[in-house]
Amino acid sequence: MTKQPSFAPIPSVLPSTVPFVAPEQIERETGRVFKARLGANELTLPASDFVRAACARVARDETGFYPDPTAFELREKLASHTGRDPNEILVGEGIDALLGWIVRLFMGQGDSAVTSRGAYPTFNYHVAGAGGHIEMVPYRDDLEDPGALAAMVREFDAKLVYFCNPDNPMGSWHDFVAVQEFVDSIPETCLVLLDEAYAELAPQGIVPPDNFTRPNLVRLRTFSKAYGLAGFRIGYALGPEGIIKGFDKIRNHFGVTRIAQAAALAALEDVAHTQQTVASIAKGRERLSDIARDNGLTPLRSATNFVAIDCGKDGEFSKRVLNELVARQVFVRMPGVEGLNRCIRVSVGREDELDLFEQVLPDALTAASA
Repeated sequence: MTKQPSFAPIPSVLPSTVPFVAPEQIERETGRVFKARLGANELTLPASDFVRAACARVARDETGFYPDPTAFELREKLASHTGRDPNEILVGEGIDALLGWIVRLFMGQGDSAVTSRGAYPTFNYHVAGAGGHIEMVPYRDDLEDPGALAAMVREFDAKLVYFCNPDNPMGSWHDFVAVQEFVDSIPETCLVLLDEAYAELAPQGIVPPDNFTRPNLVRLRTFSKAYGLAGFRIGYALGPEGIIKGFDKIRNHFGVTRIAQAAALAALEDVAHTQQTVASIAKGRERLSDIARDNGLTPLRSATNFVAIDCGKDGEFSKRVLNELVARQVFVRMPGVEGLNRCIRVSVGREDELDLFEQVLPDALTAASA
């Protein structure tokens, strides 16, 4: 038998799985291309002209140059954008990478982390990869449960707690007073990870002001949603200077590409485009909700770029609805845990994508019921 190098002890016992099945993978398996890509909470609306021009410039003149490992210009711009000191800002390859760095910096084998059952699963993968233990709290009334999360932190003396507001996958939220009370209830020895990927899309009163800080709080933002840069993999963290500086010990210093930094800078410059996009997404949420109600389904209130739609039965039925939509070339997703999986999750897309969803949903529901 041929021998090969062995994996390290921790990854050797982990399952080899991928948390998300990409639409491209489904297209390869089915042999059909999606006409409406409404499953991954991406932005299919047109990109900013500023962003396209910046990318063209980099592609023309700078592809041979390494990126700035400190993302200096972008951090300066983000400092102006948020009112924070540049030394309190860390730029990384999207929130997924930032979560991985945080786990690596703060967790050791056997340590505990707390999250909600059904919340963004990438955090769980990173904790497992560090040899940590994930403790999960169920949602309550389709909301993450701050009180139960805080109690679990104290019970297990957790090193990290993950809290997403507004929330994925349900689109629900707590107001900023509740968020601040939650953060203040967490022991100083536990780092709070406040995922604010949908911050720009939320109505006023949900996201705490940018100057809300605590010694054990790191806030995570992305350019993937309101700014439409999911394909560039770029996001940032806001936190105490001592913690932000600590990431230099372990982060991928050349991971954020030159074109991604240029695109993010341009996106921040084009305020009018972002405002227009946010307004279009709010209008799209209303339309998705109307489509759901017209078909006898219940849309959940949302402060994100998607709407969770309660299909009125159990997870098996929702899965059939999802499969029937996929068969009709409409890509959607659904929560993966009992209770939440009575819903499908549909992202706001272009008008033609929403037209197609509205057209095929009645047939998908009929086929799923049959």
